Amino acid sequence: MALTDGDKKYAGSLNSAMIAGPEGRAAQEYANHFLEPGYEDITKVYIEQLYEGYTEENQESWRTLYDKQMEYLATHASSVYLTGAKSINLVRDHIPYLQGPKSVNHFLQKLTGWQSRAVPGYLPARTFFACLARREFPTTVVIRPKESLHYLPEPDIFHDIFGHVPLHADPVFADFLQTYGKAALLTTDPYHTERLARLFWFTVEFGLIREDGEIKLYGSGLISSPGESVHALTSKEVEHRPFDLDTVCNTSFEIDHYQPILYVLESFAQLRDAMNSYANRLIEEAKQTSAATS
Repeated sequence: MALTDGDKKYAGSLNSAMIAGPEGRAAQEYANHFLEPGYEDITKVYIEQLYEGYTEENQESWRTLYDKQMEYLATHASSVYLTGAKSINLVRDHIPYLQGPKSVNHFLQKLTGWQSRAVPGYLPARTFFACLARREFPTTVVIRPKESLHYLPEPDIFHDIFGHVPLHADPVFADFLQTYGKAALLTTDPYHTERLARLFWFTVEFGLIREDGEIKLYGSGLISSPGESVHALTSKEVEHRPFDLDTVCNTSFEIDHYQPILYVLESFAQLRDAMNSYANRLIEEAKQTSAATS
């Protein structure tokens, strides 16, 4: 698995054997054609987490990252994130299970109904949105190599489970994310697609929140990055702006360096309510478009 940006390809030594078999290839092919005729079953983009495929080096990568991040996050992450991590029994000892009584899903199901579902790699946008609309989070099962612990341009299970999933245990954030998926799946207008991508980037991936007068981390790109989590809160090169949905949606971003602009929520209810408002706007536009063409 690799991320391609024009002619620049980031090759990694991720444990690709976990996703390279016939099941992985078939699921990726289905994901690439999802919503075309004959490709309407979103569950066919999911694969099994072949847990026995993890090496001891893979497990060591998880433990090293967990220890380094949790030490910093204990005082700098949102309390909602920290509570969620405990609620889903996120532990340092091993890479999380996605199936069975010891899995994060076992605990998550009882809390908000969300589930983390293993996928073979990058999903096209509308395939990804369809998963979110079902309260299912597409989860990469490979993990970064020891030589790339501080930064990897590809998502891995540390980013997806450690970074994202604890927030899925919070009912308010859980509702926001599902509404986001439904709204993003509803529109095919490039204007709204771009705006929704920016909203996801500046909230789910790189969001900050004010708690008890202090700015805390909650975005998964910050939570799972040893370097950027510190940079986001301490660097004078980072501008902290108050969250406003339209302002966020009008702000472009680049993926290949630390973020110079970050938006600060006052609460997750603020994010949920803003998303509900945007979703209602898209629903009304869809109705008007349908009426005009009927």
